[in-house]
Amino acid sequence: MNHKDLEVWKSSMDLVEIIYQVSSHFPNDEKYGLTSQIRRSAVSVPSNIAEGAARRRNNEINFKSKKISTGV
Repeated sequence: MNHKDLEVWKSSMDLVEIIYQVSSHFPNDEKYGLTSQIRRSAVSVPSNIAEGAARRRNNEINFKSKKISTGV
C-alpha cells in the first residue's frame, strides 16, 4: 500500500491546501515569520506520514528478505 492510498495522508494534504489559502491573507510583514512557520508545519504532517509508511514497507520487506535468506 502506498502512502497516497491512506485516508489520513489525503486529509493532511487537504489541510495543507487550506493552510496555504488562509495564510495567503496574512499581512505581508508576516511573510517570513508566521506564514512561513505555519506552512512548514502543515507540510510536515503529510511528509511524516509518507516517511512512516515508507519505513513500515521497508521494514516488512527487510524482515521477509531476512527470513527467506535464513530459511526460517
